[in-house]
Amino acid sequence: MNGSAQRTLLITLTGRDRPGVTSRLFTMLSEFPLTVADVEQVVIRGRLVLGVLVTYPEGTDIGRVWTSAERVATDLDMEIEMSTGRDKSMPSRRGRLHVTVLGAPLRPDAMAGISGRIAAGGANIDRIERLAHYPVTCIEMDVSGADPEALRAALAVEAAERQVDVAVQQGGLHRRAKRLIVMDVDSTLIQGEVIELLAGHAGCLDEVAKVTEAAMRGELDFEGSLRERVALLAGLDAAAIDAVRDQVELAAGARTMVRTLKRLDYKFAIVSGGFTQVTDGLVEDLGIDYSAANTLEIENGKLTGRVTGPVIDRAGKAAALERFAREAGIPISQTVAIGDGANDLDMLQAAGLGVAYNAKPVVRKAADTAVNVPYLDTILFLLGISRDEIEAADAADAVHTAR
Repeated sequence: MNGSAQRTLLITLTGRDRPGVTSRLFTMLSEFPLTVADVEQVVIRGRLVLGVLVTYPEGTDIGRVWTSAERVATDLDMEIEMSTGRDKSMPSRRGRLHVTVLGAPLRPDAMAGISGRIAAGGANIDRIERLAHYPVTCIEMDVSGADPEALRAALAVEAAERQVDVAVQQGGLHRRAKRLIVMDVDSTLIQGEVIELLAGHAGCLDEVAKVTEAAMRGELDFEGSLRERVALLAGLDAAAIDAVRDQVELAAGARTMVRTLKRLDYKFAIVSGGFTQVTDGLVEDLGIDYSAANTLEIENGKLTGRVTGPVIDRAGKAAALERFAREAGIPISQTVAIGDGANDLDMLQAAGLGVAYNAKPVVRKAADTAVNVPYLDTILFLLGISRDEIEAADAADAVHTAR
């Protein structure tokens, strides 16, 4: 309207959800010279809240619209609220952020603290949706009017105080465009560290575990620490590798995560400071698209205490991420990296989204977001994939397989 204030009518219906409510309201509104400006709808425990914001030109008999809307509400046995106004700046969905909250359990004080921080920063919560109720409760909020970095910093403090996980991401196509997931292996995709399992067979577990822990904290150069630990394995029978393969356990939710992402045509990669003798089996078992890891040298059926080829260290992981993205034809901005140790830092910072998964403090501080619950599939929620969608896909696959 040439920049002039637009006349608006906000209609909110509340009541028992049933088929046809939205259709009935819009059918009535179509009888008038109105323009739809915004729509929000949510259903909680069978109770519907439907909000419709319309604009109308000067001269419209808004009293008739009001009366007709009340009649619809009466027929549907629903409550209705209406208000008129003049708005020079209609609501825009541009520049929104997704704030994802994970809790097990998720308590009211956590939501109060997070929503308070959002308000204190001058931002507004436009929409709230539950993505999952198990294995964790996941709530997602669409937030507008916030500075991403300032909000991320404020919510990180609140999350630590409330013992929940909070992720802040750009909304809209920015998140939906993520197409390549690159994940660390030891203590991320799988439980524990492969080199420590091997050390257990070699009788040097305590020595290796001590060096591993220091390397994970970033206190030691990774390549040097790897060579030091592998040297302790010299003389170990190569058959121990087979035993270790049998010992390896996937992280809780790992199969669900990989299966779901593959269904959605994501590319999935693993990059490890561990060993190809174990990661190759994971690639075959899970249908992983790309992988990179170190290789233990074996001579005459024994480990020599050396690795062959270039070491996959901190820089090597970031390089692998870039290589996988090139091979997949996917921009780096559309990648997600997941890891837990200092060796993953370059990879996490290079990716479009870096997720610290049950990580050391130095990694949590540097990553875009952190997940500290022991369920790998909760990372799906950060991508906007709900538990209901995961289960529906599983059910559809089961039916297809049965046929």
